Amino acid sequence: MSNFDLKTYLEQRRVAVDTALDAALAMPPGDDPGRLREAMRYAVLQGGKRMRPVLTIAACEAAGGTEHQAMPAACALEMIHAYSLVHDDLPAMDNDLERRGKPTVHVAFGHANAILIGDALLTRAFRVLAQGTHASMAEAVTKLAEHAGIDGMVGGQALDLEAGQDIGDLAVLERVHALKTGGLYAAAGALGGLSAGIDADQVAALERYGLAFGIAFQHADDVLDDDQPSLREQAMARVDELTDECRTIAGRFGDNGQALVAIADWVQARAKRAASGDLSD
Repeated sequence: MSNFDLKTYLEQRRVAVDTALDAALAMPPGDDPGRLREAMRYAVLQGGKRMRPVLTIAACEAAGGTEHQAMPAACALEMIHAYSLVHDDLPAMDNDLERRGKPTVHVAFGHANAILIGDALLTRAFRVLAQGTHASMAEAVTKLAEHAGIDGMVGGQALDLEAGQDIGDLAVLERVHALKTGGLYAAAGALGGLSAGIDADQVAALERYGLAFGIAFQHADDVLDDDQPSLREQAMARVDELTDECRTIAGRFGDNGQALVAIADWVQARAKRAASGDLSD
C-alpha cells in the first residue's frame, strides 16, 4: 500500500493551476469587448477538481519534468475543457441553467456571447500552450488539436448526441467515452510527457494512461449520474481493467509515477463508492 498523500498533492496542484489560469486570463484595463474577457474568467475560474491539468502535471513529473514545465499545457487543457462546457450548456445542446451552483454562461451573459466565449477560450488555449518552451511544441499543438477536435472531444460529443441515453453496447459506449472524455485526458498524458522532453514511446505510454483513465473516469461519472444503467456491471468491470492498465503504465516511471498510481486508485475507488450508493463526490 502506497503512503502517497494524494489529497495534499491534488490540492497543491489545483491551487497552482488556479493561480496560473487567473494570470493567463488577466483583464487589461478598459479592454473587454462585449464583456467577453469577464465571461471567460467566469467560465474558467469557478473551481472544480482541475483533474485534466493535474494529470498533465503528474505525467510531466512522472517523466522527470516539473510543474512549471507542464503549466502552459495544463492551463490550455483546462481552457478547452471550460469552452466545451460553455457550449454543452447551451439550449441547443444540454440546456443546463446552472453549473456548480451558479448560472451557466449563456444564462449570465447571453446565448450569442456564450458561443463567442467558447470560441475565445479555444483560441486562447492554443496561445497559452504556445508559450511553453519545450522543443516539441509543434507535436504538442498537433496532439491537443487531435484530441480536442473531431477525432477526439468534439467527435465524441457528436456520437453522444447521436447515441442518446442508455446505450446497450459496451463497445459503443466506450467509443463515446474514449473520445468525449478520454480525448482530453489522453492529451493531458501526452502533453505532460512532451513538456518533459521524453521520447516518443514514453509519450505514447502516458497518452494511453490518460485515455484509460478518462474512460474509467466517465464510467464513474455514469454511476454518479445514474446514466447508462443497462451496462453498469460491465462498466464497473472495465473500471478495474482500465485502472490496472493505468497502474502498470505508471509503474514504468518508478517513484516518479507515484502520483499517477494514486490517481488511478482514486478513480477506481470513486466508481466503487458510487456503485455502493455513496454519491458524494
